[in-house]
Amino acid sequence: MKILFAASEAYPLVKTGGLGDVIHALPRALQQQGQDVRVILPAYRLVLEQISDMRIAGWLRVQGASRIHDVRILETRDHHLGVPLLLVDAPDLFDRPGSPYVHPDGYNWHDNADRFSVFSRAVAQLASSSDILDWKPDVVHAHDWQTGLLPALLKLVPDAPASVYTIHNLSYSGVFSHEEFSHLHLPSEWWSAEALEFFGNFSMLKGGIVFADRVTTVSPTYAQEIQTPGFGYGFDGVLRAHAHKLSGILNGIDQDIWNPATDHYLPEHYSVKHRYLAGKRANKQKLLEQLGVDAGDKDLDSPLLGFIGRLVEQKGVDLILEVIPHILDNHNARFVILGSGEQHFENALRELAALYPQRLLLTLGYSEELAHRIEAGADIFLMPSRFEPCGLNQMYSLRYGTPPLVHHVGGLADTVTDANTENLKNDTATGFVFHEPNAATMLATLERALDLYHHPKPWHQLVRTAMSQDFGWTKSAAKYISLYEEIS
Repeated sequence: MKILFAASEAYPLVKTGGLGDVIHALPRALQQQGQDVRVILPAYRLVLEQISDMRIAGWLRVQGASRIHDVRILETRDHHLGVPLLLVDAPDLFDRPGSPYVHPDGYNWHDNADRFSVFSRAVAQLASSSDILDWKPDVVHAHDWQTGLLPALLKLVPDAPASVYTIHNLSYSGVFSHEEFSHLHLPSEWWSAEALEFFGNFSMLKGGIVFADRVTTVSPTYAQEIQTPGFGYGFDGVLRAHAHKLSGILNGIDQDIWNPATDHYLPEHYSVKHRYLAGKRANKQKLLEQLGVDAGDKDLDSPLLGFIGRLVEQKGVDLILEVIPHILDNHNARFVILGSGEQHFENALRELAALYPQRLLLTLGYSEELAHRIEAGADIFLMPSRFEPCGLNQMYSLRYGTPPLVHHVGGLADTVTDANTENLKNDTATGFVFHEPNAATMLATLERALDLYHHPKPWHQLVRTAMSQDFGWTKSAAKYISLYEEIS
């Protein structure tokens, strides 16, 4: 089948979160299973700076908020994605500094509704005809709010391809005012509760839910959670109404990039079949030394608890802050934390790092190298998220033999099996799971994990089982192919 992926980001060209990782990995996995896949992105300045081999495939005239845009469609077989790449080039909308959505000074671009409606209109035109590319997709796969209008726009075009719409995180919903709806020249009948209207505004994400032929999200449990008021962000009623076309397909990870046997960021390679005990110990020593700890045998024998992520409430950072003093006061353990986010969380972590020097190892910001080294060098990985559509770090941790401690939500519930007595006995345990998002429950689960850490035989079996899990994209890609076949 011919499949066109439309998205606002793709690693390594442009990435702000997990969406970029998926648009890098899933198209390649589909291609490896014999599908004809192309990816289309906005031609951001950052993307154009990284690509040299381009040709102009054609031009489109696209309606914008204030005028009609002459849009170039650029085509490249750039090696970054591993599949053919198309770009929608509208310089006054996308040739800007900063991230895809945010000005360098930190505020959202004022015309984001216009920018991504033009992008979606251009993709809809391109996908509905083979005139420019001599290639017409059977399925258009749109992602997140930035392409939420695309399935709706395709319904306006005769002989349009089928559409799949994937929600990566429902909390980012592309909500704009009625005034902006009017400026975008969208069909007036779309201003209704059955279409785009959303509590007096309009939501691009809602357009994807309502108009796509199939809707997916990034884990089976999250697909169920978002149909409830607690996780639905106001969309739970819409999602229940469209539940017949909603499914959850678990994200995978790139097992070539995240592979402790070949990871070029690691000082020592290892695998479940080769020196994983010695390999993890060597990586732990190098990690501690890199962070300023002169690590002797006693340091290497004590547990190292890792966290990588945004310092926001969604990630359960407040829970981590509550348990740190108790753990450090009562256990010979260390924390290593990498991330950035809300100022009050950064300040609280700085204060704790000053109170516990050499034991709370804090790096504010992000480093790809350090992220890989924490996954390899830590003993337990913390992911106490209040909600987590899929999550990737828990899968990286399993692959690197670092049992994750997670809250039982979303993709975390789908990927981590608790190390309770029964699961340890039958060798299915891969980590530690708690069910109530509060510090007391998390602390009790962490105490249980630390106790098991000091029992080498069951701990080593836990690590081996974790490392034996397969979270590559092969199975998930096959599920997407079945979905495409149903609607094309």
